[in-house]
Amino acid sequence: MELRRRVGRPKCRPSTCSSYLGLGPLSITGGHRDTSCQDLPHLGTRTCSRLSPLLLQCRSPRPSLSLDNLLVLTVATRETEGFRRFKRSGQFFNYKIQALGLGEDWSGEKGSSAGGGLKVRLLKKALEKHADKENLVILFTDSYDVVFASGPRELLKKFRQARSQVVFSAEELIYPDRRLEAKYPAVSDGKRFLGSGGFIGYAPNLSKLVAEWEGQDSDSDQLFYTKIFLDPEKRERINITLDHRCRIFQNLDGALDEVVLKFEMGHVRARNLAYDTLPVLIHGNGPTKLQLNYLGNYIPRFWTFETGCAVCDENLRSLRGIGDEALPTVLVGVFIEQPTPFLSLFFQRLLRLHYPRKQMRLFIHNHVSSRWPAARLRGSLGPWRPSPSPADSGSPTRRDLCRQDRSCTYYFSVDADVALTEPKTLRLLIEQNKNVIAPLMTRHGRLWSNFWGALSADGYYARSEDYVDIVQGRRVGVWNVPYISNIYLIKGSALRAELQQTDLFHHRKLDPDMAFCANIRQQDVFMFLTNRHTFGHLLSLDNYQTTHLHNDLWEVFSNPEGKVQRGPSRPLSLSPRPPQPCPDVYWFPIFTEAACDELVEEMEHYGQWSLGDNKDNRIQGGYENVPTIDIHMNQINFEREWHKFLVEYIAPMTEKLYPGYYTRFDLAFVVRYKPDEQPSLMPHHDASTFTINIALNRVGVDYEGGGCRFLRYNCSIRAPRKGWTLMHPGRLTHYHEGLPTTRGTRYIAVSFVDP
Repeated sequence: MELRRRVGRPKCRPSTCSSYLGLGPLSITGGHRDTSCQDLPHLGTRTCSRLSPLLLQCRSPRPSLSLDNLLVLTVATRETEGFRRFKRSGQFFNYKIQALGLGEDWSGEKGSSAGGGLKVRLLKKALEKHADKENLVILFTDSYDVVFASGPRELLKKFRQARSQVVFSAEELIYPDRRLEAKYPAVSDGKRFLGSGGFIGYAPNLSKLVAEWEGQDSDSDQLFYTKIFLDPEKRERINITLDHRCRIFQNLDGALDEVVLKFEMGHVRARNLAYDTLPVLIHGNGPTKLQLNYLGNYIPRFWTFETGCAVCDENLRSLRGIGDEALPTVLVGVFIEQPTPFLSLFFQRLLRLHYPRKQMRLFIHNHVSSRWPAARLRGSLGPWRPSPSPADSGSPTRRDLCRQDRSCTYYFSVDADVALTEPKTLRLLIEQNKNVIAPLMTRHGRLWSNFWGALSADGYYARSEDYVDIVQGRRVGVWNVPYISNIYLIKGSALRAELQQTDLFHHRKLDPDMAFCANIRQQDVFMFLTNRHTFGHLLSLDNYQTTHLHNDLWEVFSNPEGKVQRGPSRPLSLSPRPPQPCPDVYWFPIFTEAACDELVEEMEHYGQWSLGDNKDNRIQGGYENVPTIDIHMNQINFEREWHKFLVEYIAPMTEKLYPGYYTRFDLAFVVRYKPDEQPSLMPHHDASTFTINIALNRVGVDYEGGGCRFLRYNCSIRAPRKGWTLMHPGRLTHYHEGLPTTRGTRYIAVSFVDP
């Protein structure tokens, strides 16, 4: 009973311990003395094991830990982007870091190989010169998949509070030998199993830890440390414990649901919800590296709500003051994989990039040549000629155009469904100086974008916590993400080094875009996404029709922003009230010339013009009082699209000019006037509350004569402007006629609104 009572005491003075256990006096000034069961043979093994808690308290205390006596050791055989991230986070907190093994061949853990013995060998060698430094604390950690979340002061404080000489990280899963699970000491609270990716201890104790290593570089470091820990004598002699509650080390494998970002004023930490702790190091061990990439976008203080992105302007490649001939050479790869709207506009935007043409080479992969004839392609590009298309010779050739040409500094891949509206895009991406970077592109009014913030267990899309904020611009920065597509920039040097494998677009049974990203991730290359600027948007190809002459006209629902670019411009942005060439007749631009031409060509391609007589089976009753030679919008299945145009572009002006009236139409059609067919139109009232009349071609160029005369006001408009609409009352006040067309062909688009 007396023995149990004494063992249960929380504290013990060294002198008391020495007297009770039968030891000689302990020297407080002579450094640390390890007391183990080997020093107490008179107690017996069973009794000594029961006294273990007391033995830990009988060790002489060390002097206060000094920040100068902390050294961080890691192993990195090459400077990957993960290693540079580790160094940057360490430098942020002023850690003293020494990397071991740079330039050596890595034979350790990569994919399915257990490995890691190289790390033990290098650590053992490095500790030879530190073995007798009793006050030196060494943190040994992985680097490719580790970030620091706090500084040395907190690290040493938590290490001292652990009351052990060596502290290993702990994790939920046992690895690599599950048969050893039963040998682990039971844990009432916390994680039970040792993790070798991070541990901290005094240099002499760590020297003892690795002294027995005689394995191969390809052997498992985790298994080696596990066997030492599971040996009670060695565990007690070296004085090893585990960081069960993740106060120092946070291994993410098996703990993804436990770890969240904790935003404080100007600070970001990773918080373990299970234990309510704030770990100092975050380790993306096993299959959790993508989650570490997500956390590493914020930790340590790389992005906060108060400061925004604190590292976006680091390590930039400035292009200011550099002459055109000295700018990097860029191979632009354009990919037309399926019928795509607004291709002419796509190439116009490409030609408007603020980058010298002579420093750009163009390659076009066209998988739908029937939809994009060569003559039309040449017309869109002007004098800029693409390289011969290697599409027929197989995929590897198209990617090797930059890889095999050492003068190619960057490869810029752009899919045809990208509406690239920022002319500085290429310069902005180059200046960020990343191996792989993509500009954010989203579909109009949707959360669909060209990146994923996370991956599901089977490698497909999963929504990260910050995805919506990034897409909607509430969080702005440069983000490490697991998937990009549609448009991206790759350094030629990366294609010739880390990404030199022949085929990046094949990986198991994945689609090419997913295979591309999987292969990049497998080579430890980070993919970044920037939303620091508005670069453009993505077109929707889901419902693109290919049965018309000009299919883009039908894109007002799927791609309304495309229609704005090549179709009407919003009249409300022009002036408070448009001009009136005649009383109560308003005049304003609504169509681009290209939209006018395409509507005319579409009607002529359809070709079923009415006969221009009173009998007309297309309308209710079959009788037309004022007949014209025309084609109704519903004949070409364009009625829904035309109505949407009226609602979005005519209705706002209607509400301003004719308050109280709504834009509802019953009849919309294109009229053709020709001298030898129907040159003019008799005086009449329109069957509408008001009418819109859009000129689709140019007087003096496409035809002569024509125009509109309002008889009551004796006011004529003889030179209607192409793409401009007249809007005037229909019934009662504006009795009018169509003036004779004397040469050529005149086209107008007419809608009777609120009939």
